[in-house]
Amino acid sequence: MIYPDTSFLVSIYVDEEQTALAHRYLNGITASVPFTPFHRLEVRTALRLRVFRNELTPAYLQTAFRQIDEDLSDGILRHTPLVWADVLREAERLAEAHLTEVGVRSGDLLHVASAVVLGANEFLTFDRRQTELARRAGLKVKF
Repeated sequence: MIYPDTSFLVSIYVDEEQTALAHRYLNGITASVPFTPFHRLEVRTALRLRVFRNELTPAYLQTAFRQIDEDLSDGILRHTPLVWADVLREAERLAEAHLTEVGVRSGDLLHVASAVVLGANEFLTFDRRQTELARRAGLKVKF
C-alpha cells in the first residue's frame, strides 16, 4: 500500500515543480491512492491558503475541489478511514523515538503515523524532513 502526504497530493491539483513527476507516478500505478479525512482537510486547507496568498483564484480552487471529487468517484483516490486513537499513539511513539533528531511538525508526524497504522510500505512526499521520519518509521520513500 502507498500513502501520499499533502505535498504529493497538492502537486496533482496545482501546477508546481513536482507536478509532472507526481502525474507520471500516478499514471504508472494500478492501485488507487488512499485519501483519508486528514488528507481532505489538509489538501483543501493548503489550496485555500493559496487563494488567501493570491497564488490561486477562487475559480481555480473550485475546479481543484471538483477534480478531487472526480478522482474519488473514478477510483484514482480511495476514501480511507483512520482510527485516530491508533494514529495518535503511533505519532507519539514516533515523536518520542525520532523528533529531537528529525524536526517535523505535527501534521507531518501525523501523516507518517497514519501510513504506519494503515500498513503502508511506500510513502509519497516531496518534504525532506518528512522523508527522514518516514524512513526511520520503516517506510520506503518515493521522491
